[in-house]
Amino acid sequence: MTKTAVHNQEHEHKDRHRMKGICLLDGGVGQEIYKRAQKTAHPLWSTKVMMDRPDIVKEVHKDFMKAGARIITINSYACTPTRLERDGEVDWFERLQRQALNIALEARDDLGSQAEDVQIAGCLPPLAGSYEPDARPFAELKHEYEQIVALQAPVVDLFLIETISTVKEAQAAVEAALETDRATCLGLNLSDEQPNTLRSGESIAEALAAISAYPLAGLMFNCSLPETIGEGLKALRHLDIPYGGYANGFASVDLLKIGGTVDALSARKDLHEDTYADHVMSWIHRGATMVGGCCEISPSYIDHLRNRIEKEGYTIQPLN
Repeated sequence: MTKTAVHNQEHEHKDRHRMKGICLLDGGVGQEIYKRAQKTAHPLWSTKVMMDRPDIVKEVHKDFMKAGARIITINSYACTPTRLERDGEVDWFERLQRQALNIALEARDDLGSQAEDVQIAGCLPPLAGSYEPDARPFAELKHEYEQIVALQAPVVDLFLIETISTVKEAQAAVEAALETDRATCLGLNLSDEQPNTLRSGESIAEALAAISAYPLAGLMFNCSLPETIGEGLKALRHLDIPYGGYANGFASVDLLKIGGTVDALSARKDLHEDTYADHVMSWIHRGATMVGGCCEISPSYIDHLRNRIEKEGYTIQPLN
């Protein structure tokens, strides 16, 4: 194939995806809440901030919507029964889940017409904590996800399962979410040392085979380095559902352990707004249509990314 033919093929590929539109998610909600609170780190992370300063949570949601995000995720990442039993009180579960839902709804309502097309995503996170595979039996995992789904489903527009490190956890969360009529998107967490594997050591190919029968509305990689996600997305090009990614801005996550606090982690110094947008636009050019940011990706990053997306002729739209 000549260079001209390759160039034309790339342009045709980009044009097809411009017609599809880009679904822009928010950024690192929990980390942004934690940083704005300027309080001592707690194992319950942004949940502890929400208990003390719900106004901060609402302002973060609003800032991401103003920046252009058309999907915002509720601040319930650390509100799982397992984490509350370990780091707080399990009796807080229902109250905190409902508080996270109500704050997101209020934030969208506050912006009126500016946010009328914004979708609110329920959050199905790792049940014990980020980056460490959960070894509990499948039935136990699914039951806990079903408890979360039961509270969120009447309110949310879709479910976002995110930062999932094992196939078993993914299947448990997906099956719980699909018991409702809500669209369900899955975010898998990749190893930064072995970019084509989940943190469990299972390959992307194994994960795709295990979830292929589920009617997902979208599949993404999230909360890994942008370089890791860019490499992993090569395996998703054949999918006939929306796919993409949203990366973190940490230098490394290796120091964060179950029950630990985020003050063990540090942000990269080289991942500026332009740099992050460069990564994401390269994913979009190769076919990704669902993008956003994770930890350390603030509203200003999402605003910058939105400008780049629109400047290159793509449209931004909610998940269909």
